[in-house]
Amino acid sequence: MLPPPLRAVLGPVAALGALLVAVLGLLYAGRDRPGAVEEQIVSAVGGVQPPWRYAALATDFLAEPAGAAVLVAAAVTGCLLLRNLRAAVVFVVGTGLTVAATKLLKPLVGRTINGEFLSYPSGHTAFLTAFAVMVALLAAGRLGLGRTAGTLLVLAAALAAGAAMGWAQVALNAHYPTDTLGGWGTALAVIPATAWLVDRWAGTGRGAPAAGTTGGRGGEDPRERR
Repeated sequence: MLPPPLRAVLGPVAALGALLVAVLGLLYAGRDRPGAVEEQIVSAVGGVQPPWRYAALATDFLAEPAGAAVLVAAAVTGCLLLRNLRAAVVFVVGTGLTVAATKLLKPLVGRTINGEFLSYPSGHTAFLTAFAVMVALLAAGRLGLGRTAGTLLVLAAALAAGAAMGWAQVALNAHYPTDTLGGWGTALAVIPATAWLVDRWAGTGRGAPAAGTTGGRGGEDPRERR
């Protein structure tokens, strides 16, 4: 599930994601209001009116329990049709661990919004980012993308999904902007680690092709045989 050319790159990305989550969590622990920069963002984006509110609600639904279940079920079905059981496992375990991480962190950080609702990190942003990253990883493996192209695809997917859901959460006054950054970082930290662990559990060797790939560019990195 984690294409060999991307393993060395996504490790540092995961570490930076975890660092982002930790730093923001420490900065905003126990707070119940936005920071100075956040206030400007909230005043510009928050409280949108139709038709933008409908777009925000539709995006928000993708990470609600019903919407998330539909996305994960569709992804798992697609993976099974492609005979890629490993990817199906990563979609289920990866999204589950990402959401679980946000639920664990929220009471630890203790940041609140709209009264007593724990807000950091955003579980909605974390889920959609995690889902997009897993789709990008699967695509990178099947298309046989090299390190640069594969990394760009994964990061572009993460940025697009995180920005879309982050905007929706701020627009609906459900989260502060930094909450969405924390959710984005959580997904970047959890998904590469999950994919690597599932690959190890499935018995993938260091130079073996990832599931759903063949030889050549998408399989074994020739440099790893030296």
